Amino acid sequence: MTYAPQDSPEATTYASHDSPEATTYASHDSPVRPVRPVRSRRTARFLAARSLKLHRKAWAAVFAVLVLTSLVLGGFALATLSTVAGHARVERYAGAAAVVAGDQTTRYTAELMGGESHSASAELTERVRVPRSVLPRIAAVPGVRAAVADDAFPVAMSANPTATRAGAPAPTSTPTPVYGHSWQAAALAPFTLREGRAPAGPRQVVLDGSLADRMGVRVGDTIRAQSLGTPATYEICGIAAPKGQGDRTGLGHQGAVFFTDQRARQLAGHPGSTDAIGVLAEPGVSVEQIHAGVRAALAGAEPARSVGAGQRYEDDDTGLRVLTGDSRGEPEFLDAAPSRWGLLQLLASVCALVVMIAVLVVAGTIAQAVHQRAREMALLRAVGATPEQLRATVSREIRTVAVVAAVTGAIGSVPVFGLLLRLLRSRDAVPAGLELPTPWWLYAVPLLTAGLTVLVAWLAGTLACRRTARVRPAQAMGEAQGEPERPGRGRTVTGLVMLCLGAASAGTAVLQFGEVAAMAASTAAVTLVIGCALLGPWIARGALRVLGAPARRFGGAGGYLAAAAAQANSRRLGAAITPIVLMVAFVTVQMSGGATLDRQGGRQGEEAVRADLAVTTAGSGTTGGPGITEETVDRISRVPGVAAASGVLHSTVVLARKDVGEPRLDRLPVLAVSPSAMPRLLDPGVVEGDTAKLGRGTVAVGKDRARSLGLGIGSVVTLRYGDGANVSLRVAAVYERSLALGDFLFATEELAPHMSAPLHSRVLLGLDAPAGQVQAAVQRVLADTATGARVTPHPAGEQQKAEDRGVGEVITVVAVSVIGGFTVIAVLSTLTLIMIGRRQEIQLLRLVGAGRRQIRRMLRIEAAVVGLTGLVVGAAAALVPLVALSLPLAGTLPYLPPVQAGVIVAVVAVTVAAGVLLPMRPALRKRHPAGVGKR
Repeated sequence: MTYAPQDSPEATTYASHDSPEATTYASHDSPVRPVRPVRSRRTARFLAARSLKLHRKAWAAVFAVLVLTSLVLGGFALATLSTVAGHARVERYAGAAAVVAGDQTTRYTAELMGGESHSASAELTERVRVPRSVLPRIAAVPGVRAAVADDAFPVAMSANPTATRAGAPAPTSTPTPVYGHSWQAAALAPFTLREGRAPAGPRQVVLDGSLADRMGVRVGDTIRAQSLGTPATYEICGIAAPKGQGDRTGLGHQGAVFFTDQRARQLAGHPGSTDAIGVLAEPGVSVEQIHAGVRAALAGAEPARSVGAGQRYEDDDTGLRVLTGDSRGEPEFLDAAPSRWGLLQLLASVCALVVMIAVLVVAGTIAQAVHQRAREMALLRAVGATPEQLRATVSREIRTVAVVAAVTGAIGSVPVFGLLLRLLRSRDAVPAGLELPTPWWLYAVPLLTAGLTVLVAWLAGTLACRRTARVRPAQAMGEAQGEPERPGRGRTVTGLVMLCLGAASAGTAVLQFGEVAAMAASTAAVTLVIGCALLGPWIARGALRVLGAPARRFGGAGGYLAAAAAQANSRRLGAAITPIVLMVAFVTVQMSGGATLDRQGGRQGEEAVRADLAVTTAGSGTTGGPGITEETVDRISRVPGVAAASGVLHSTVVLARKDVGEPRLDRLPVLAVSPSAMPRLLDPGVVEGDTAKLGRGTVAVGKDRARSLGLGIGSVVTLRYGDGANVSLRVAAVYERSLALGDFLFATEELAPHMSAPLHSRVLLGLDAPAGQVQAAVQRVLADTATGARVTPHPAGEQQKAEDRGVGEVITVVAVSVIGGFTVIAVLSTLTLIMIGRRQEIQLLRLVGAGRRQIRRMLRIEAAVVGLTGLVVGAAAALVPLVALSLPLAGTLPYLPPVQAGVIVAVVAVTVAAGVLLPMRPALRKRHPAGVGKR
């Protein structure tokens, strides 16, 4: 075959080795003969193969970007779909055919314009119980062997050091929560005795084997246990283990302590209701039969709820639920469903963000790779290649590279998915009770993301070569000698429109508050970054006008060359700046948004807490407790020297509202304290009303939330507690420290009845005597009333955080890492492509007398211009939405930790320097062809 280089006017005949025929391309001034479709496809295949060999470095950069795109999209898609298929673990009810539980979902239905009704739902975080009166109805269902009531109440335990026999293993900490149950409920796992006997008296218990091993106790030893009352000493009469689980001696993610049925009902504190009812089936009876029979028996039955004054239940048309299969674990782990929904929302938002950035990065990289070949494609057009042949050639090249890259990335996405799950588990972002399965069909998802990657690459390549393939050959040759004088009108107009939309969204965020402000600020960030990407050439020109003069004045010959080269190729410079703007803007928004709220919330929390001492527990398990009882708080308040004492309860409420006409349910964290202890112990910063009026039927509201709901002193707000109670409350006070204390503040007597276990997370103490003396007295009281509690001076600030904040922090770190790594690869690829295309330019400068030092200085100045422009524009694109977000939500300017800001600047500097200087090293290493010396 004869192939003429792109700068040679010779040889217009191309013949493949496997074909005796030659495909002739007529030049633009000779008649063109029609080309057969088969020959046209053969020609495109031949040209694509030669181009892949000739432009290996350019396609290597595209290959790297596409591999990373497929890998990241596949990993996040796997995590998202695994969360969709997620469910609560089934441990305690593994032996039950079905479980009857209260409906843990609250619903809100709103009528829209035109009479159409829409509904929204939210998961409840406190237990909705089942009346014990339905037990006979369930037990009478044909095929049911037994209906067993089960109560799960938190238990704190420690081995009795005076009664434990000598030589017992040393106790270890228990990382899992421990719950008490009746011995009758042991059949639901099912548990069987490995040692000892069943409990027969109120001071006898059976432990699961795993818990006993961790505590270092055996049958006959004694333990000290506390639930919702005072601690008591119990004798271990037996040790049990789940049946049919091999060598496992426990449940895995929860510990179990079994009491007598009467003692368990007494400790649970609600004798008329139970947490759940397990249904055991007769041999040979199917789960479907049990489900249908129990559903029919429960028709019309309602959950057990104590409705007080001003309380009601709405939108509850499901009554009790009959759970089978994987759903049986929902009553065991109430936090699994809310955590799954929060994780799903965060993963979906990150996926959308990654897809958008991937499209921008892939399109920019491929467009730059195709633009490097503009002269080659113009020459092919000039010698007679048709537009269809050019498009087919580029399409075939991109498909070849994209398919291999996408499949490689899809294979690598599986271990990335595993790493992401391990990271979420290690940071406790996913509760232990949430199972994220990986069924076999899940691993077909990376193939779909690989197909999406190929489609994006093909579209980007088709759009990149459309102008060269469409214009007349003579015009294509003219445009190939340089860049168009100004970007296309459509691109410019679209970019300006996106900037205007971003500014408008930022203005909306400043004028609004709450979630509306956050959504508007997020929209502003996305639209501003897209606008900057579209207006990249104009941004580059503007940057050169500002930086060109100092570069010429202080950079010497290298500065003059850098300014001239950049001025002549503003589109090329804009292509290099765009991924830097993407990285800086998105990373800054992700890191600064949470840091600003945390900083301001921490400051408010420190200002709010005025207590001298605090009583806390070390956590669940053998060394600590799940919380502190109200009885303990009362005894502490009577200690001499304690002027004020108040426990702190944490729970959630659900706020029903309309958002742009659509019904919406927001689950918000709340706390409750004793009104008499404010503001001596906890000062919320009251701006209106009086917190001393808090009590039954009243609530204090944060200033921003009151403004959004139009509330004032004496107004009525309707909230749904964590157990589903829909309550109308009168506003008693409005406070300003809502970032720390949450949007609603309750009295203890108002919130406690709606909690599954009303245990205080800590007790705040105000003193009127020396702290050391009082601390010792309080510690003596705790030794008898609270297992594992301790007294600490100088209490930390109180700061409420959303229940999905833990997973949000992990996802933010992952998103920042992914976006940062993605754009770093994009910057390197784009700059490498640009510098490879400039090697002839550098060689020409060497021929006309430019020295190596001058060219190096020119490249360094260009790198500085690109990096500085990207940092400034990216920071500006991030600052606008951040200001719009932080002012209404935190009342302060955005904050970014200096270390994180320094990391962003360092990454940009290193990446740009590597992308500009490293590709030019081979060209600068060669000696001057004419023997010109170094300068």
